[in-house]
Amino acid sequence: MGDPLFPSFDVVDRHVEHPHGGTLVHAVTGGEGPPLLLLHGYPQTHVMWSTIAPELARDHTVVIPDLRGYGDSGKPADGEGHAGHSFRAMAADVAALMRELGHERYAVVGHDRGARVTHRLALDHAAAVTRAAVLDVLPTTHVYAHVDRRLATAYYHWFLYLQPEPVPENLLAGDPVGYLHSLLGGWGSAALDAYSPAQLAEYERCFADPATRHAMLEDYRAGASIDLEHDEADAAAGRRVTCPLLVLWGAKGVVGTGPDDVLAVWRERADRDDLVTGQALDTGHFLVDERPGETLAALRAFL
Repeated sequence: MGDPLFPSFDVVDRHVEHPHGGTLVHAVTGGEGPPLLLLHGYPQTHVMWSTIAPELARDHTVVIPDLRGYGDSGKPADGEGHAGHSFRAMAADVAALMRELGHERYAVVGHDRGARVTHRLALDHAAAVTRAAVLDVLPTTHVYAHVDRRLATAYYHWFLYLQPEPVPENLLAGDPVGYLHSLLGGWGSAALDAYSPAQLAEYERCFADPATRHAMLEDYRAGASIDLEHDEADAAAGRRVTCPLLVLWGAKGVVGTGPDDVLAVWRERADRDDLVTGQALDTGHFLVDERPGETLAALRAFL
């Protein structure tokens, strides 16, 4: 059975193996041309790309997976120190998937948590990544090092989710769909109108699963622990992004309304300043959903 939101794409389910623990990866793929990997964020799934993927598929072979723990991909064990849901494991998943599909080198675009996986992919699998784009994030270590009242209020979930199981799990279980709507509507500038009924139904289906919600919480627990260790080790070793890096962010979102020079922060993570380009779009957090045309134009120009 195909994916109704990607009628011209093929559905791919592959069990990938790698040193960081394999899992099932659910994805769709379509189009022709240079390979392009698209990675979603929280609390979404691969269907966030359904508005612009057909256009990107005119010029690229597009691969769009659910990250581990999300959507219909596997829900692996938590692992020691939350390693089962680290960005390193997620990056290894999609790198293995791309190899299995015959794509040795490819561009990658990620939003939100997917952008953090993109950053990790560009470090751990630099030889495979031709260029990368990160949408509406600052590096994880930068975020945790610059917490103030404004950021803690906006990113309250970062600190709620890292609390030990089962407290966050039980709280989210009280009204999963209502809470999901608060996320999708509260971080954007177009409320729930930004999503098609089919997209929203898919997000609701996935978020209703307790195993998925737990995996999402583990993603954030890893972000506050083992992911920081990996990032700090890279910084100490002088490892930086070596490919062209596009940074897009929402002018109305937390990143865009904060005090940071977004491009300057990302240039600190790149091998050279001239590798990093980007701009703010007139959106909230969900760039692809709120301004698909503008986001598509920026990505096409970069790709």
